[in-house]
Amino acid sequence: MKKRQSTTEKRNLRNGLLFCSPVIVGLAVFTLYPMLASLYYSFCNYPMLKPPVWVGLTNYRVLIHDPVFYKSLSNTAYYAAFATPAGIVTAFLLAVLLNQKVRGMAIFRTMFFVPSIVPMVAGSVLWLWLLNPDYGLINTILRSMHLHAPGWLNDPATAKPALILMSVWGVGGWMLIYLAGLQDVPVDLYEAAEIDGAGPLQRMLHITIPFMSPHLFFTLVMGFIGAATYFTQAYVMTGGQGGPVDSTRFFSIYLFQNAFMYWKMGYACALAWILFVLILLFTLALFKTSARYVHYGGER
Repeated sequence: MKKRQSTTEKRNLRNGLLFCSPVIVGLAVFTLYPMLASLYYSFCNYPMLKPPVWVGLTNYRVLIHDPVFYKSLSNTAYYAAFATPAGIVTAFLLAVLLNQKVRGMAIFRTMFFVPSIVPMVAGSVLWLWLLNPDYGLINTILRSMHLHAPGWLNDPATAKPALILMSVWGVGGWMLIYLAGLQDVPVDLYEAAEIDGAGPLQRMLHITIPFMSPHLFFTLVMGFIGAATYFTQAYVMTGGQGGPVDSTRFFSIYLFQNAFMYWKMGYACALAWILFVLILLFTLALFKTSARYVHYGGER
């Protein structure tokens, strides 16, 4: 009996591993191996067309004294510090407004969600037209109102704010997450609070936000990671050069330039691992402090 059971367990294990093997092989080939290879190359001088040569910590020493590295890091920090909160606040307010029981609300929800499923390259091309300083729609409207028309992507002072404005346009995905969370907030709590004389702002602060804190925390973490690895829109809208005057040379742009324009793959791998460590540390810090402001089930 035990031998038969042992045979059955072995067969089940073999079948389970067989079904899992595509995922295991895929992770090993397309995730684990590239990570380990990039870690090795970060300690090498690797100009792509020649074999890598071990140079130890040279890439990291160069990185510490690289002014462009710090510029790209500050640009990325600026974008993350403004784009992520702006996206969270906008998506949350939209979700609250679109959570009302009004006829035709599904149409409005669809209208605000559609921008989030537009391909990033197509959306970037659209915003290039909207932000064109000469004939763009936004500046045309501003001029018709006799207001100052900024240079947007052509001006170092407004280039990053323009990209942040574009990022807010695509918060439909976060809006849906918040809408789903708002459905789980008990209605009787609002009714009891209203009977006790609580106004809309008090109900928002003491009921809605505590119940929504797990959803807000999730989008905060994902928003930060997305901002730290921000690439596609900036590359399409600035031609991948990081201009004007390095104002949009984000960390991922600088990493890409070193890898595929300057053919410094070893240095690019070092940049990638620095970015990975920074994201990891910041994410761990968020999770470490989350108990102070994330309340599951509305507990406070």
